[in-house]
Amino acid sequence: MLFSLIIPVYNRPDEIEELLQSLTLQTYTEPYEVVVVEDGSTIPCNDVVVRYADSLNISYYNKPNSGPGDSRNYGMKIAKGDYFLIFDSDCVIPPHYMQSVADNLSKEYVDCFGGPDGALDSFSDVQKAINFTMTSFLTTGGIRGKSEKIEKFQPRSFNMGISKKAFEASGGFGNIHPGEDPDLSIRLWKLGFSTRLFTDSYVYHKRRIDWKKFYIQVNKFGKARPILDKWHPEYKKITFLFPSLFITGLAIAALLVLFKIPLLLYFYVLYFVMIFISSSMHNKSLKVGLLSLVAVYIQFYGYGTGYIKAFVKIHMLKIKAQKAFPELFFK
Repeated sequence: MLFSLIIPVYNRPDEIEELLQSLTLQTYTEPYEVVVVEDGSTIPCNDVVVRYADSLNISYYNKPNSGPGDSRNYGMKIAKGDYFLIFDSDCVIPPHYMQSVADNLSKEYVDCFGGPDGALDSFSDVQKAINFTMTSFLTTGGIRGKSEKIEKFQPRSFNMGISKKAFEASGGFGNIHPGEDPDLSIRLWKLGFSTRLFTDSYVYHKRRIDWKKFYIQVNKFGKARPILDKWHPEYKKITFLFPSLFITGLAIAALLVLFKIPLLLYFYVLYFVMIFISSSMHNKSLKVGLLSLVAVYIQFYGYGTGYIKAFVKIHMLKIKAQKAFPELFFK
């Protein structure tokens, strides 16, 4: 099996440098290719790619900006491999990664898989806090960590593999972003393909964002979910409502305190104490534990309010998704 690594990049030459450097340390010894797709960047990374021409079988393509999903499709169309491994440019790949993928596919082949993400000790405290909120069982049920149902996993496109056969049958990613990865997973299921979680095929996902960018990101996640529920109603889950219910409940708890009814607020205090303790222990840092409280609130507030806004527009007012939220769609 020939692997083709597909890496879209947009104005991130520093990120691609770290990713390519990590690929030179892979223990996997079979041939593979690396396809870097520049998505209309104003700060290109071609100089970085050239430096790795001797150590990696690497090719570089520059195209007009059309979003990460379309850039991945572009890369897969021109790649030579029969199995594609897709990374975001802000990932660092552990040395065992490709060998673990090969071993997993040899043991139990699947046409599409996803892997978890983790944090390196070198990550900033904010990056570690955000990583905790995106992967912890206490915040996402471990969905972006390691506890989602292995045999019905929806791969995330920062760490994802898909066969050439499945790509050609599905047409690849759609033009919504974010949300293009669960949309692809569901369409693959409808076509009869299977997806799976490879728990040991993890990457280090840097997420180079500040609090404002994190809010914008999770708010878009919230907006995308009711759109996906509209497109694929048979795959709706009650858990998608939890962030909205959490934020609504917190507002009610604060209001009840004014009437000297603090019981509900006590439950929220207990929850945030659990977040602080869990994150502090996991990251071995009280500071990261405190920052995780900020990250959790931003995550729930951003996602929850985005979900409510999209639910009203898409499901109640019946507005077409592209018209209601043009910022989620690339042309």
